[in-house]
Amino acid sequence: MASPSDSLPLGLVAGLGLGGGIFYYRSLVQEHMARGLTPRILMTHAEVARVLDLAAARAKQELAEYLADLLGQLARGGAQLGIIPAFAPQVCATELARLSPLPLVDLLDAIAGEVTLRHLHRVAIFGARVTMETALFGRLHGVAEVVDPQPEELSRIADLYRRIVEKERASEEEFEILRNLAHTLVERERLDAILLAGTDLSFVFKPDNTDFPHVDGARVHIAAIMRSCSA
Repeated sequence: MASPSDSLPLGLVAGLGLGGGIFYYRSLVQEHMARGLTPRILMTHAEVARVLDLAAARAKQELAEYLADLLGQLARGGAQLGIIPAFAPQVCATELARLSPLPLVDLLDAIAGEVTLRHLHRVAIFGARVTMETALFGRLHGVAEVVDPQPEELSRIADLYRRIVEKERASEEEFEILRNLAHTLVERERLDAILLAGTDLSFVFKPDNTDFPHVDGARVHIAAIMRSCSA
């Protein structure tokens, strides 16, 4: 029987960039402990290359079916709330919502809510190519103006992000390139913020080393998860 210090059992689809999954797990444990809650987290592992390839191809139904199968494994293990801790798979968010055996804490809704709350009117997105090219899968339409980087800038950001996902870290040079690009875009385009829409960017750009206005999508999502599982 669950005690008052228990939270809702969470089902985390890890492996969507191993570093990102570890970041979510560590952050969720820390947030539970800070609230005096006992974390109950189940995990299963996705094939990151398969997910990224399906997302890039916009194969929404196939990707949703694959993720729903993983969520089903978590549901059978006792999870009551599902978490997709990555941005690229959100390309199939609508399809997955119909198939998922678990209720999901919507990453994109959490970010749209944060952008609205902070009255951000002009933003640019850093993350995987599919996330940038679709302007966060259209979820910010009517919420904020999304300013596209120039084509060569977008390719540079996408290539750097994929390398970070593969290596689970960023070199000092990669960090500085992204940081300088962020400053350039904020100044040239008069942006209110850079939206860090890649989970692996959250362990590259931390509160103590990020000196440009930004929205940390993964941390916003984690806050929303905690509201849902400890309500």
